[in-house]
Amino acid sequence: MSNRAFVAAIAVLAVSAISTLASAADYKRVEPLVDAGETVIGEAVRYPEGAPARIESLIVTMEPGETTGWHKHGVPTYGYILEGELTVDYGAHGTRVYKAGTAFLEAIDAWHDGRNTGAGPARVLVVFMGAEGVSNVIAK
Repeated sequence: MSNRAFVAAIAVLAVSAISTLASAADYKRVEPLVDAGETVIGEAVRYPEGAPARIESLIVTMEPGETTGWHKHGVPTYGYILEGELTVDYGAHGTRVYKAGTAFLEAIDAWHDGRNTGAGPARVLVVFMGAEGVSNVIAK
């Protein structure tokens, strides 16, 4: 099988799998988290251009009272609170409290500072949807 035929076969399988998942949305084992085109403060999600795509995921653990420090993101960022509570100050855009089980698309161009306001550790799954050479986090 040629490389082109192999890639075409994989593409057909991927589309088929996605179609199956899309029709499975009403199954009890599927729990939608985020389906949005804008961030928590209303920014349109836009992907970096001009470089190869790069997805990075990590789990951030913060102790009670610990802060992220003021920062913003150079790329669309998905967050999911695995455990605890995180309060994020978006300056002029207000403050939001995220608790375990909450998913959100983080602000991109707005400076913000997150603080663990819970009694125990806060664990956050963070997924950066970026590009090679583009900073995921920009510190103030």
